[in-house]
Amino acid sequence: MPLYQRTRRFRSYSSWLVPGMIQTQPYTTAALQAIQRRRGLVDDVADAVATRMERQRVLYEGDRRFAFLVEESVLRAGIGGAEVMSGQLGHLISVASLPNVSLGVVPMRPDRERWPAEGFWIYDTTQVNVELISGYLKITQPSEVTMYAETFAELAALAVYGAAARVLITSALDALG
Repeated sequence: MPLYQRTRRFRSYSSWLVPGMIQTQPYTTAALQAIQRRRGLVDDVADAVATRMERQRVLYEGDRRFAFLVEESVLRAGIGGAEVMSGQLGHLISVASLPNVSLGVVPMRPDRERWPAEGFWIYDTTQVNVELISGYLKITQPSEVTMYAETFAELAALAVYGAAARVLITSALDALG
C-alpha cells in the first residue's frame, strides 16, 4: 500500500489480463484461483482478493491520475467464464468514466508495427513493476524506467479511447451472448 499511496501518476499496460487496480472481485478471484491451482500454492486466494480490493481505494482518493492500456485480446480472454467477464467488462466502462482515469484499448490489427509487450506498471517516474509468469521485476534504474515510459507512449498512441474504446468493450460483451 505505501507505494500506491505515495504515487500520484500511475501508468499500466496489460497484454494478458485486466489490470488488478480495475478488476472486479469475481474476476480477481478467478484469476488468482487459476494461478493457485496451476502452481499448487497454498490457498490464500480470499485474503489476496481482499487485499487487492482494498488497494483499489486509491482510485478514489486524492489527486492521483491513472492511465490504463489493455490489448483488445484482454477483453476477450474469458477469465472466469461469461458471467464474470460480463461483469468485468461493464466495470471497465464505469471505471473509464472516472475523471482521473484514462482507459485505452489497443485494437487487434494486422498491420501493427509495435507488438504487445509484457504487462507493466509505472509508478510516477521512479519505479516500474514488470509482470512475468514467475513473479514481478522491480525496476528503478532511470534509463530502464524511461524505456518503459517510451514503450507506454508508443502503445498509448495505438490505443483508442472514449467512445471508440466503449465500442470494443461492448463488442466483447456482446460476443459473450
